[in-house]
Amino acid sequence: MSYRPNPRPTTPIASTPGRRGRRAGLRAVLLTGAVSTLLAVAAAGPAAAAVTGTSESSDGGTTKTAATGEARVTTAVLDLDHPALKPEVRGKDVPYDTASIIKVDILATLLLQAQDAGRGLTQQEHTWATAMIEHSDNDAANALWSRIGQAPGLEAANKRLGLSSTVGGTAGKWGLTQTTATDQIRVLQAVFADGGTSSASGSALTEASQTYIRTLMTRIAAGQSWGVSAASDAGWALKNGWLQRSTTGLWDINSVGEVTSGTHHYLVAVLSAGNASMAGGIAAVERAARTAVSSARAVG
Repeated sequence: MSYRPNPRPTTPIASTPGRRGRRAGLRAVLLTGAVSTLLAVAAAGPAAAAVTGTSESSDGGTTKTAATGEARVTTAVLDLDHPALKPEVRGKDVPYDTASIIKVDILATLLLQAQDAGRGLTQQEHTWATAMIEHSDNDAANALWSRIGQAPGLEAANKRLGLSSTVGGTAGKWGLTQTTATDQIRVLQAVFADGGTSSASGSALTEASQTYIRTLMTRIAAGQSWGVSAASDAGWALKNGWLQRSTTGLWDINSVGEVTSGTHHYLVAVLSAGNASMAGGIAAVERAARTAVSSARAVG
């Protein structure tokens, strides 16, 4: 394979050189409440609620999990070094809220649209993309969600990337996009698999577009570099999402990305809902990621 996470490719599109991602800092973040920013509820509107420390926001949307229900988690893993294999799924492959993992899909859509138009990203789009992926900035996500045409634009791009069960959030609520673990593996394939993906309806991401997204996903802010990276013993590239639902107080905690374990490289998606706390949800997601990758290693 031509790409390996950490170190990143030496010729990224982004103008700032990459630096190695680190998992350090999570526990301190959870104790000090340093994780910030709000989950947007409008494409270009104001934030839905005040910063709460560890919550991206309470978005006022409906929830699929009752306050008294048990947490649920679904994982999907694909061994990139055995592309003929299908993703190994654990748990029910049903829709979950994306929270901020949708930001990878937003950027993939933006790049695909730019390819279609025969142009590169503008400097402003580069600035938004960097902030959205590296720091999970929601103002930047608002701007790019609007730029891609919100849910219709996202869904049109996803058809070309092979997704079949992802529905964009309505009324500008990109964080309430519904997706499955299998569909998240398809997004990751479009970004990390050699040659991306292709379909009868159009071209996939170019190598340059893939490299750009990969590079940003290896530069995640230290306080947000938890999740699927727990399953890696070498390099990783990821994007996380976290959302406390206003109707229940329960947490959606998600993590997607590529990890290196042993001599193999895996695409991993872990989606969860109904967690009693952010810390508990992160711990559950990391356990699930480790278990899923260990199982995939045994098969490989």
